[in-house]
Amino acid sequence: MTELTPLDADGIVHWIDENFPVRDYEGKKVLLIVPDSTRTAPLPVIFPMLRKLLGPVCPQLDLLVALGTHPPMPQVKIRAMLGIDDDDPCDDVGLFNHEWDNPDALATIGTLSEADTRNIADGVLSQEVPVQINRRVLEYDIALVVGPVFPHEVVGFSGGNKYFFPGVSGPQLLNFFHWLGALITNVGIIGVQDTAVRRVVDHAAKLIPIERRCLAFVVAPDASPYGLFHGTPEDAWKGASELSGRVHIKRFRKPYKQVLSCAPEMYDELWVAGKCMYKLEPVVADGGELIIYAPHMKGISVTHGTAIEAVGYHVRDYFTKQWDRFKDHPWGVLAHSTHVRGSGEYINGVEKPRVTVTVASQIPREVCERINLAYRDPATIDIESFANREDEGVLLVRKAGEHLHRLEDGISTAYPT
Repeated sequence: MTELTPLDADGIVHWIDENFPVRDYEGKKVLLIVPDSTRTAPLPVIFPMLRKLLGPVCPQLDLLVALGTHPPMPQVKIRAMLGIDDDDPCDDVGLFNHEWDNPDALATIGTLSEADTRNIADGVLSQEVPVQINRRVLEYDIALVVGPVFPHEVVGFSGGNKYFFPGVSGPQLLNFFHWLGALITNVGIIGVQDTAVRRVVDHAAKLIPIERRCLAFVVAPDASPYGLFHGTPEDAWKGASELSGRVHIKRFRKPYKQVLSCAPEMYDELWVAGKCMYKLEPVVADGGELIIYAPHMKGISVTHGTAIEAVGYHVRDYFTKQWDRFKDHPWGVLAHSTHVRGSGEYINGVEKPRVTVTVASQIPREVCERINLAYRDPATIDIESFANREDEGVLLVRKAGEHLHRLEDGISTAYPT
């Protein structure tokens, strides 16, 4: 594969100047939909450029942060994420957080019938689901998604219409398709373009009664893009996910007995730091250990912590074989639980995870053990002692959570002896 060179800031500006069709937006009220700060993105370059181009030609230009169920961002953090200077009042663009848990902030735009979900999901899961979206979206002529695309544990590849669902949606659809992804499993869905969950998301997006556009990009770890794509969310996502598959998936010829997966600062709770497991589970050997190393991380989840502690972290079949016990818990939480815990079995009342998941953070030992995860004091870990030991079956990943690590086709997860 020819090595790609990411664009610098001047390259991004030039690309947008040459390729962004400003005329398509003239006279239209436009809502930008962007990720929160848990995603690597060159928004400090892209947002000012879009503001410069669209502000003079659009009667209204605002921005909504696609939080999903993440905590709301303070205005100061939104401004910093967008590259807005301290002395810039930015009173020409409204900056808003999504409110997934506020019924007054949501509007129902349709319903996926039981037959719809059964057909779309290939019979894996069927249920009638109301489709709700942040009602602010309906006040505009165009919703422009601006966000990155990465391999993703629930939908295959992130981005595109995923910024509507679950980015700015209500909880019912989120819970439905996150559990659908969990039933298929992280290993079975991550890094795959055509997935049942993606089809659910795209189907729901067709119910949005305004024009949808997307500026998608695929970035290096420092947020510089390998490529940008503009068009419908479906078309822009397709091009970006193909590129993401080239640059964000690392393939290995053998599994590793121990993986130190270092969480970046932007993963400040286990709800998002779980990505350090999702992206590396495929290369951990049977019986091996994955360590989520996050000395800055203090808690499980501001939003979902209580619900997670009520169920703990378990393999998928722990839930499916005791469904009457767990069916009334939030399905999105169950999905997160099994994605973090990874694959395994639940036979005759005994849970047998394939790998050990250890958390090295400020979350106390007693909490980790209570939620069924192993604990290690991060102060006992010297990162450099894990470096350059691949031949010993030890892998160090310094910024985990966005690049997928996968074994080459035909390679077993059994560690070679």
